[in-house]
Amino acid sequence: MEKFVKINFLGAAGVVTGSKFLIETSEKNILIDCGMFQGLKELREMNWNNLDIDVSTIDVVLLTHGHLDHVGYLPRLIKQGFLGKIIGTAPTLAIAEIILNDSAKIHEEEANKANKEKYSKHEPALPFYTAKDAENTMKRFEVEIEDKWIQLSDHISYRFQYNGHIIGATFIEIDINSKRFVFSGDVGRQNDYLLNDPKTPEWADFLCIESTYGNKIHPEQNAEDLLTEIIKETIHNQGNLIIPSFAVERLQTLMYILWKLYNENRIPNIPIFVDSPMGNNVLDVFKRFPKWHKLSPQDYESMYNHMNIIQSYKETWETIDDKRSKIIIAGSGMVTGGRVLTYLQQLIDEPSTTVLLVGYQAEGTRGRQLQDGAHEIRFFGKYHPVNATIKTIESLSAHADQKDLINWMSAIKNTPKHIYLIHGEPTALDAFRVKIKDVYNWNAKIPKLTDVEKVSL
Repeated sequence: MEKFVKINFLGAAGVVTGSKFLIETSEKNILIDCGMFQGLKELREMNWNNLDIDVSTIDVVLLTHGHLDHVGYLPRLIKQGFLGKIIGTAPTLAIAEIILNDSAKIHEEEANKANKEKYSKHEPALPFYTAKDAENTMKRFEVEIEDKWIQLSDHISYRFQYNGHIIGATFIEIDINSKRFVFSGDVGRQNDYLLNDPKTPEWADFLCIESTYGNKIHPEQNAEDLLTEIIKETIHNQGNLIIPSFAVERLQTLMYILWKLYNENRIPNIPIFVDSPMGNNVLDVFKRFPKWHKLSPQDYESMYNHMNIIQSYKETWETIDDKRSKIIIAGSGMVTGGRVLTYLQQLIDEPSTTVLLVGYQAEGTRGRQLQDGAHEIRFFGKYHPVNATIKTIESLSAHADQKDLINWMSAIKNTPKHIYLIHGEPTALDAFRVKIKDVYNWNAKIPKLTDVEKVSL
């Protein structure tokens, strides 16, 4: 076997999203994740470019988890000539299926709307991919179990390891010619409401580690106390609490906390509407894979029955017309699309409305604009004044913070030969690089998009 391996940083290098890392060897070419860029317009536009590699030479895709910025480019990969398998844990592939189907539907709807209302610069506006493309992608899916070494070729094997973050999420260990490559994926947090603590790697010759919160420690906020206070204010103001939510994990966590607060008599029986078709499908994944989370079947059913699960767009409008104070949880988490825009279109200009942001807001998203105090936001081709109160609870993030990431690395028994910091904005990456040096005296690199590292084994 050759003495060198090439690592191609095709996404999530110098930025948070678009996760794609190609490992080239003489035996197999392995793509770790295949996600879409999100956030800034110049990043989103890069999604439309074909990858600057011969896609047909990729043998297999290994998925850390099912989020859009880790799986959303798969249909385009297949269109460019990828012929191999797409492998992940069973919950990861279930989540990926939901996300790809939902994403394809949104792409088609947005293209149709843009063509009908003629607000796109492109004539005609085309979907990024279609439902048929998503369906073709899922034909390549193959399940592997967690915590088992799988042989890919004579000198290459890999293993998925439980990583918290979202249901099904893992970090990936790949042994190539007796050298271990570790790809962190997105690392979850300790003491999560729904998920078990992440496992940790014990050896890493080459480590690619996420740095989303590489420069931050999550505040010691008590999310339950904050939510209780915000809900009571909403009722006092006779207003609406709108929570844009990621459909995977965050929505289920919010449902659990709100159900818990009601059970403990900390909040009154305020109507709670869950408007996320994708989130509803993810709830089914929790039901199908009970060993991947902490929620008992009894608690799951009680929580589910406490919510008003919206099933149709007609019910969305009925909810908007409902004059009662209420809580609305709707996708998407960064306010980039989804049902939440329909609610904001009608309610964001009302001072009695509160919009609560409960997760990471990438640069260039409407969620970040709201967080930064924008007086108006643009969607559906129009500007909408922001008279609502905007609040944030950072402590519900599903991402490890700097302290968690440093602890996640603490079980590694050796000194890694190379450490690459990925999935972060520049300030987070640099702060994390300095912290790793301070704590472990390890040197870390910050690769840029399209960088290729030729590493010696």
